[in-house]
Amino acid sequence: MLSFQPLPATDPAHRPPPRFADRAHAMVPSETRALFSMAARDDVVSLAGGMPSPDALPVAALGAVLGDVIAAEGASALQYGSAQGDPQLREQVCAVMAAEGVEASPDDVLVTMGSQQALDLVTRVFVNPGDSVVTEGPTYVTALSTFAAHQARVVEVAMDAHGVVPQALADTFALLAAEGRPAAFYYTVPTFQNPTGRVLGAERRREVVEVCRRAGVLIVEDNPYGLLHFDAEPQRALCADAPEGVVYLGSFSKTLAPGLRVGWVRAPRTVTGKLVLAAESAMLSHSQLAQRAVSRFLTTTSWRGHIDAARALYRDRRDAMLAELAATMPDGVSWTVPAGGFFVWLTLPEGVDARAMLPRAVEGGVAYVPGTGFHTRGGERHLRLSYSYPSVSRVGEGVRRLSDVVRAETARGRAACPVEAMAR
Repeated sequence: MLSFQPLPATDPAHRPPPRFADRAHAMVPSETRALFSMAARDDVVSLAGGMPSPDALPVAALGAVLGDVIAAEGASALQYGSAQGDPQLREQVCAVMAAEGVEASPDDVLVTMGSQQALDLVTRVFVNPGDSVVTEGPTYVTALSTFAAHQARVVEVAMDAHGVVPQALADTFALLAAEGRPAAFYYTVPTFQNPTGRVLGAERRREVVEVCRRAGVLIVEDNPYGLLHFDAEPQRALCADAPEGVVYLGSFSKTLAPGLRVGWVRAPRTVTGKLVLAAESAMLSHSQLAQRAVSRFLTTTSWRGHIDAARALYRDRRDAMLAELAATMPDGVSWTVPAGGFFVWLTLPEGVDARAMLPRAVEGGVAYVPGTGFHTRGGERHLRLSYSYPSVSRVGEGVRRLSDVVRAETARGRAACPVEAMAR
């Protein structure tokens, strides 16, 4: 008869540390997520997180929709579903993308838990450890976390006021190819970019598509804000003009409700098949209930009317932020003027470090995201402001508080370097 002796008790103080995989050491907390606890204080106006306004969430409509789904489809809505996503919702996603010129079949679409999961799946499918991923600089902070978690080498390409510089992009691709480390893909947020709010213009869109085509580099187009435009018609997506060379990521988080966690990826058919396999291994299937709620909302509600109302709401908050910045910020501060989306990108005077200033800003009752979080290196003089979540009055109050902090920080820097200040 076999007998087993109990293992000796181990003193927790001498227990060996867990053996993490190499990729776990590359996982770092997001600058934005780290701010949420401090920004949640009642005495702090948070201009940090890019969350939809509570006033833009269709609470009553979604409550009714969820009740209807349970009443009419409860047994199937609470079951497992397909890893590719609900067929009716995938067809409706194609209609949503058509507003930006994208033609697609439901077979080209994979439903995901937000576009963040879509980006993770795309990275998993295309990136080996050590591969190069090319991005705009600055770029979406959590995209950088995703690429780091997959052990990618991130290469930033310069932007100007009109978005990424096509020649700089072409030069980067050529340099990587010459090194024997060609880009796995080019990741971009071309419309109301996070964090800058900039838009890649029509001519540059054509140039970027052509640069990537010549280099044989896949484009990953992340577009959560495209329908939240304030003045003009929606921008034509990169995917609309290069469907075989672009993987398009979309989301209902900014236009409907982030808590539903419903996004999607549209890709060439061969890519979609691999993404479905990756999705199956990651979570087996999505929430049928959330998908059917979104589908029923799109069927029974004027989703265009809902987005129009959200656009008007965010336009008012954008206008409040820009007006207060112009009225209160000291000389030497500049900022972008977004035509949609959630964000303003602010540049501080020479010598003022946004990350070092943040604790004093929170003490002064305002929070933002330092620019360093959106770069692999650099960004010290920049910060991201979001006008989407606070009310119009709170947006104004937050900017006034920030202006006071910037003035104090600028004075602090001049006091530390009096000779330099006199020379200016």
